[in-house]
Formats: sequence, structure tokens, C-alpha cells
Amino acid sequence: MNKITAHAGNIRNLLNNKYTVQYYQREYNWETKQIEELIEDLTNEFNEFYKDGDRQMDVRNYGDYFLGPIILTNDNAIIDGQQRLSSLTLLLIYLNNLQKQQNSSPKVNIDNLIYSEMYGQKTFCINVPEREGCLASLFETGDYDTTNEQSESVLNLYNRYKDIERIFPDELKESPLPVFIEWLIDNVSLVQIRTDSEQDAHKVFVTMNDRGLRLTPTEMLKGYLLSEMDDNTIRNKANDLWKNKVIQLKEIEKDGDADFIKNWLRAQYAETIREGKKEAENKDFDIIGTTFHKWVRENKSIVGLNSSADFENFVLKNFNMYADIYVRLKEYSRKFHKDYEHVFYNADRGFTLQYQIILSAIKSDDTQDVINKKIKMVSCFIDQFISIRIFNFKTVDYSSIKYTVFNITKMIRNKDIQELVALLKDYISDMGYTLDGIDGLYLNQFTRRYMLHILSRMTYYLEEQSGINSNFADYVNREQKNPYDIEHIWADDYTQGNHQVDFSTEEEFKDFRNRFGGLLILPKDKNRSLQDMEYSKKVIKYDSENLLARTLNQNCYQNNPLFLRFMNNTQLPFKPYVLFNKVEFIERQSLYKEICKKIWDVNKIDVLANS
Repeated sequence: MNKITAHAGNIRNLLNNKYTVQYYQREYNWETKQIEELIEDLTNEFNEFYKDGDRQMDVRNYGDYFLGPIILTNDNAIIDGQQRLSSLTLLLIYLNNLQKQQNSSPKVNIDNLIYSEMYGQKTFCINVPEREGCLASLFETGDYDTTNEQSESVLNLYNRYKDIERIFPDELKESPLPVFIEWLIDNVSLVQIRTDSEQDAHKVFVTMNDRGLRLTPTEMLKGYLLSEMDDNTIRNKANDLWKNKVIQLKEIEKDGDADFIKNWLRAQYAETIREGKKEAENKDFDIIGTTFHKWVRENKSIVGLNSSADFENFVLKNFNMYADIYVRLKEYSRKFHKDYEHVFYNADRGFTLQYQIILSAIKSDDTQDVINKKIKMVSCFIDQFISIRIFNFKTVDYSSIKYTVFNITKMIRNKDIQELVALLKDYISDMGYTLDGIDGLYLNQFTRRYMLHILSRMTYYLEEQSGINSNFADYVNREQKNPYDIEHIWADDYTQGNHQVDFSTEEEFKDFRNRFGGLLILPKDKNRSLQDMEYSKKVIKYDSENLLARTLNQNCYQNNPLFLRFMNNTQLPFKPYVLFNKVEFIERQSLYKEICKKIWDVNKIDVLANS
């Protein structure tokens, strides 16, 4: 093997170069979970140093963060690290687009870390030709038309960019943004391991991944628990059970075993959480998130581990039971199941904290019937909690809401059904904001990531209640060939219809056009084909689409007995519109609010408790 060099370099130096990826390594396959972890790790570390009022120059006094090693050849071929570098490129594109939307904040020039330009053509720092169109579109517009995209890797790249849009914390989008960008490119580093040849680089890669046997926290926790059991037969039984459950959990996702244990211990045992200030000490919640094996050992009395029998029960009963519930929850989050629909809804909005909250309500001696009811009740509560916050423009990002969620977790821990009903309903009533926030709901940067879900819920609700075969999962599936998009009922044309009479300026019209009552969902190709049409032509086309769109057309109210019966039973004020001007728009917004009040009715928690 020839000479190998290694040195640490920050992102500014690293991405100020061009890299190639061998054809057999070009697939970009990070999932949402990896993007969530990357954003959470980076933003949490940044918040360790940032103080209100800090400016870009203060970054020189901030600490550094290490993102691990990458393996390169001396001619800049990436052998290991392509996923991280590609994801960092997506993050930089997103941050650059975020800067474009800011008028007052100073801008950090990061264009050269994303692409270089020659003869009017952009070449991105990680040079994979099939990605160029997608990355260029994301850089220019923040979006990409996937209608005719054949590459799974490119589709994955696009979807992970949309994950970043959804996950990046709102509190970093204003004045802290340039400070965060400076810290990211100057204080976040990777170790570059370089070799003369691709063959040598692969040897380094194999050596780094094969040498040594490092036990995971899951394995160390198992070792500790088994060592405290006196009976060899029971210990062997517990060991076999543990191994089988870990296999099940890892089949769900790569780190499924560790993710489950963190959620379980936080749900059932954590009493404290780190304060949100610089240099605060890590507490139960935080330690469980990193070294849960040590936390259990150091807090065995809190967990109730005082005798051999306690350790046996902890594995054979508690670990077994909660792991099975967690596997169920993960299945419900990935495949729509009508009886447990709210778990799917919460997962669709990226609310990963739901597992912790649901597990907290379940007692180790609950019957299967009680467990099922608690899953339904708590997931329904979470759906209402998330929705009310969104309707009132309140963030539900992990970093902003984890303290609130932790308090909810402790509040409902191990409660019986009737007490749980009262606690959940009271919490919704005492939130300080309600579904009345829908009156002011409109499409903007914050609501865009949730609006497709809301409109899809309404569409699914109307169709299901009207006896139409409907599939919510199809409406929100962004990875299908022709996904659904948000449709504006009004074309973006101030000269059409009565707009110049209803609105004194074009800007006022454009703002009003984005209000909730003027939105629908349509397949992307149909949405594109209708976007410039006047309402009188659009409404004819709507008659062949989903029920929410069809309700604008008078044909929907003829020969449609199940829908008419639904209208009569609910007294929802549906009506067709030949014209759709400002007055009609306001009526439609009121209708949408009434539909939402049916969908997110707090009394559903009572119904589920008694089902």
C-alpha cells in the first residue's frame, strides 16, 4: 500500500473542490431518519455556543464539531463519505435559498461551496451528471419537477431536500441564520483520509470497518441486565428473547433497537431534561439519548431494579411487551391502518416524538384491549395537538417542542383510561389557542410543509364519509410517479375575473390568493395544466377530480345521494360556485374551518376510549 495521509478540514475548505463518485457508488440512499439526525446534531451543537445578539464575527470563539472521516483518492474520487457530503450540499442549497428570502439579515456567500460555473453552466461540487438537473433546480427555485424523473437516487435527493425544509428549526431562520452558516462552514470539520489509488482507498475502508469489535449501547445494556440474573436457565431465556427482539427492531430500521430503547426509557422512567441554556448539565432525557446503558446502571433504583427477579421481569415482561408495541407503532406509521390512522397521520408530518408519548401512557400490566385504546386515544390527541399548533403558526419542530413533549410524557405516564381522557382533553382546552386559528390560515413558508397533509385529510374525510373509496396515503405519497400538489383555485393573474374590483393592488390579491379557502389538491400533471386557467374553465375540470374539488361544481350535487346525505347529517355549508370571487372565497374559508372542526374534534378522544 502506498502513502496514506490524513488531515482535518472544515466544510469551507472541503467543498471548495470538485469530487467524483464511482459509477457503482452513485446511489444516494439516505433516508429521513439520517437527515433528521444530521440536522439535530448540527443545530444542537450550534445552540451550545450561540447567544441572542451574536454576530458572524463571534463564531471565531465558538467550538468545533467533528462529522467523522471520509476516504478519498488523491484525484478527489470519493470512496467513503458520499452520503454525508451530498447531504451537506443539500443543506447548503437550502440555507442559500433561505438567505434569498431574507431582506434584512446579512448574507454569507456560499455559492462556491455548492457549484462552480464555466461558460454559463453550473457544475456542482460533487459531480454526478444525473443529479445536475435536480440540484440546479433546487438551487434556483427550491423545487424540482419529479413528474418524469426515472432515477430513484435523484428522487431520494429531492425528498431529502424537502425533509430539510420541514426539519430545519424555525428559530434559526431569522437573525441567527448567518451566524449558523458561518459556524457550519468554518467550525464543522471532517477528517480527509487520502490515498494514491482507488484500490488503496478500498483497503483503508475495509480496515476501518472490519477491525475491532465495539459493543453497542444495546449490547452493553443487555450484558448488564443479564449479569444481574441469578438463574442460568432464566438468563439464557432472557438472552434469546433479547436477541430475537433486537432482530425484529433492526428489520424496521438500521438503529431500530437503540431508537426503541431510548423511546421506552424516556417514556417510562425519565424525570428530568436539560435546561435550554449554554453549559447546562445533561439530565435523564439527554443521557438516555446517548448512553442509555450507563443511565440504567446508574439509576437502577428509579427503574425498579433491586433484585434478580426485578431484572428478569424487566427483560422477560417489560422489554418484551414494549418492544412489541413499538414494532406495532412503526408498522402503523408506515402503512395506513384505519383503526390506528392517527399514528400514520403523525408520522406523515414527521412527528417522531409520538412514540415516546404513546409508550408513556401504557402500563406494564395493561390488557391488550387497554393498550389498543391508549394507542388510539393518545395518537388522536397528538394529531389534534400538532394540528392546532400548525393552524396557529406554532412550530412543531423537534428542537422547539421537545420540552413541551417531555412534560406531556410525564403528565400521562401510566394513567388509566378515564384519567387519561380527562388529561388529554383538558390539555387541548388549555393550550391557549384553538381551531379558530384557521380563520387566518394561509399558505406561506411555514405552512407549505403541512398544507398538503391538511387538504388531503379534508379530501379523505369527505370521500370516506360519502361512501367513496378513498386512500389518504396516496394523496400524501411524494414518491409516486404523479404525486398530488397544492392547487390554487385562482390563477396567479390579477387581470382575471373580478380581482381588480375586489383588490386595490396586485400584492393584496396575491396575498389573498394564498388563503386556506382557495386551495385544493390535484395530481401534479393536472395542477400544471390548469394553473393559468380562469375559474370558469377550471371548475369544469374539477368535476372529474377528488370530492373536495368537485364540490365547487354544480354536478356534484346531482345524483350523488351519499354525499347529499353526508351534507344533511353534518350541516356543512357546501355549495357550488359559478363565479368564485372574494365573497365566495371567504365563504369557502368558513366551510373549510367547519370541516376541520369535524376532523379535529376533541370529543373523538371520548369515542376512542369507549370503543
